[in-house]
Amino acid sequence: MNKFIKLKKSLFKYYEKPINFVLSPASGYRSRCEFGYKNNCYTMIDKDKKIFFKTHTLPTSSIQIIMKPLLNLIKDNPVIEKKLFQINFRSTEDNIIVTLIYHKDIDEHWLNEAKIIASSLNINVIGRSRKKVLSTGLIELEELVNVKDKFYLYQDDKTFYQPNKYLMPEMIKFSLSILKNPKDLLELYCGSGTFTIPMSRCFDKIFATENNRSSIAYLKKSIIKNNVSNISYSRLSDNELTEAFQGRLFRRMDGISLGDYNFSHVLVDPPRSGLSKNVVDILLRFENIIYISCNPETFERDIKSLKGYRINKLEVFDQFSNTPHLELIALITKN
Repeated sequence: MNKFIKLKKSLFKYYEKPINFVLSPASGYRSRCEFGYKNNCYTMIDKDKKIFFKTHTLPTSSIQIIMKPLLNLIKDNPVIEKKLFQINFRSTEDNIIVTLIYHKDIDEHWLNEAKIIASSLNINVIGRSRKKVLSTGLIELEELVNVKDKFYLYQDDKTFYQPNKYLMPEMIKFSLSILKNPKDLLELYCGSGTFTIPMSRCFDKIFATENNRSSIAYLKKSIIKNNVSNISYSRLSDNELTEAFQGRLFRRMDGISLGDYNFSHVLVDPPRSGLSKNVVDILLRFENIIYISCNPETFERDIKSLKGYRINKLEVFDQFSNTPHLELIALITKN
């Protein structure tokens, strides 16, 4: 049974309308890739088996072009190759960051050699070893996204960022299209603002939460760059946000009062593990829930927990083409 039929069957009891599947190109779509490194090859696990390769079809063309030349430069440079175990790529239309991760200390000697590689391939190289980080230059990427209005987003090699360059704009478009009578928005797992920034054009006010320091820093940068004035944010975990709704005061929420908001919607974009019970309890306060899920199985589990709600709108994105995985966005409303 293919993944599309499987999803239709599993969700039919919750959503009987036809489901629109938004497809991705079969190759060249991943702007964010993480590979192991061994024996001068990239590695990854496929069906419980480690595979070795010199290049791959899934990354963007700009990443594909440098994969083999990078391996050749690493092979010829013992300072760079010694105890290297992972190579990560991130790309935009204009820049590429390659992160080399080590089981050893890295130093200025390593940095000088990395600068040679960066110059040869016209890329930016970051080295990571335990708590040390060295860079040949650029440590963050700026991306101009054009969905209705143009806006800027930021990421570095550690922040979460949507990996499919073709489907990210489509996901944003759908999430904006399902809004009805928006007032204020509460957003959990906001990351660096992929949905926060475009949503700010539709809502009166937004309160966005995220537990990752780097993501919050890049959200702040995006807010400033895009000249947005109606987004407030705080670094809060699931449990802390629950406590905030119960009246606990956090210094990280200085100047922010939940009572000042007239929330019409809540948006959640959780990890594959789905929603905790605390988050489900928060969602039950709201009339409209926008749920972005990268795991239909935990999405189905969470739907069962939302008693008295129904799926009003649903669209599925083949964000991970040639894999068993799917991403979906649902508008869930109170009956």
